[in-house]
Amino acid sequence: MTNGNQIIEINYPLDFRSTDAEKLGILLSNRRSVALVGMKRVGISNFLRFFLYHKDIAKTYLRGDKHFFISVDLNDLVERETFPFWVLTLKRIADATETSGLSPSIKKKISDYFLDSIQSQDLFLTIDCVRKSLLALADAGFLPSIFFLRFDRMKDSLSPEFLANLEGLIDASHQKVCFVFTSLRPLHDLSPNVFNKQTVSVFADTLYIKPASSSNTKVVFDTNLKTHPLKLSEETRNDLLSLVDGYIQYLQFAMISLGETETVPKTKNELFEFLTKDERMAMQSEELWESLKESEQKTLLKSLDEKLSKKDLEDVGYLVNTGFLTEEHKIFSALFEEYLKSKKGERKESVSLDLTKKELALLNFLEKNKDQVCEREQIIEAVWPEAEELGVTDWAIDRLVARLRVKLKNQESGKEIVTVKTRGYKLTG
Repeated sequence: MTNGNQIIEINYPLDFRSTDAEKLGILLSNRRSVALVGMKRVGISNFLRFFLYHKDIAKTYLRGDKHFFISVDLNDLVERETFPFWVLTLKRIADATETSGLSPSIKKKISDYFLDSIQSQDLFLTIDCVRKSLLALADAGFLPSIFFLRFDRMKDSLSPEFLANLEGLIDASHQKVCFVFTSLRPLHDLSPNVFNKQTVSVFADTLYIKPASSSNTKVVFDTNLKTHPLKLSEETRNDLLSLVDGYIQYLQFAMISLGETETVPKTKNELFEFLTKDERMAMQSEELWESLKESEQKTLLKSLDEKLSKKDLEDVGYLVNTGFLTEEHKIFSALFEEYLKSKKGERKESVSLDLTKKELALLNFLEKNKDQVCEREQIIEAVWPEAEELGVTDWAIDRLVARLRVKLKNQESGKEIVTVKTRGYKLTG
């Protein structure tokens, strides 16, 4: 999370998620590429901001080489295609170089590569400029590591040629370059035709990031309190930390909701009811549910009523690896478990025509801009102003639009929300 331009994770104690930091540090020191895999919004980005920007990470978790970190957030991609991917990568290399303490000559060289790429609009030249930029860093004695955040946004554009280009950059640098990918699924699951298990075992290691421990969750909570103060009793604070169960997005949404309410719940049961009824929390639980395969969903529902067999767990190892299920094979969070219970008891009923708070905010914004394309960033600002700095996923936007579409149709309003590919939405009618 950022507060203005400040990255608040740099204030975390050095032992924050120390086990994960140590594992990642060893892999990067050995120049192994890594796929960081975890459930949606579990806190991988939060952990990486700490790892990327805390001043003492290198001397604590990395061997004493000169590591050069480059962060590429693929949420910044408008078009999830190969050429924009490489342009963004080159731009972030140039950005990281410009703000570093590198010599002016290296900064100019990499800046010139970026300008050449923009002027050419050529895929192969752009990839070559990425290669030459990374070699310039390596020749200066640095070990470049590129962190591709939300790499799964590229899953529909992955190809054998794409993988070959990544491997080519590693080979050209004589193994001095490595990559870190963050993803909902392991690479071989993300695109089996490109990253088969044998290829992945050679190319990258998989490191699963589970919900945070209670002590690490408290670090996030205490740090966020400094920028978003809440008047909570010690008991309520402890109840909150217990209920979010290390899932960072639950924690952040809960803090926002508690900051908005005039009546803070007094007991743990009241707090639990308050959070389960919150629209943001409910949508986050739904997003977790929708991210799962059908077999995984069935296993979670089964776990509510009976002990899971060894066969159940073999078929859905992802649930254990990512922490959906604890070591005791219980649901990781009471809040998510409550959502699962609602799914298990779900009956097909008529859809309510009443708009939720977020649906109404979206409709009002679209109506103010009727027949105009509303880009995703504008929608986030209008509908999720309180969560803008946390980031809002594509799924959350698309799901809210889909819900509103259904209600407008059922209301026979004559209004229609049109999708404008790669740009956003507009209201017609």
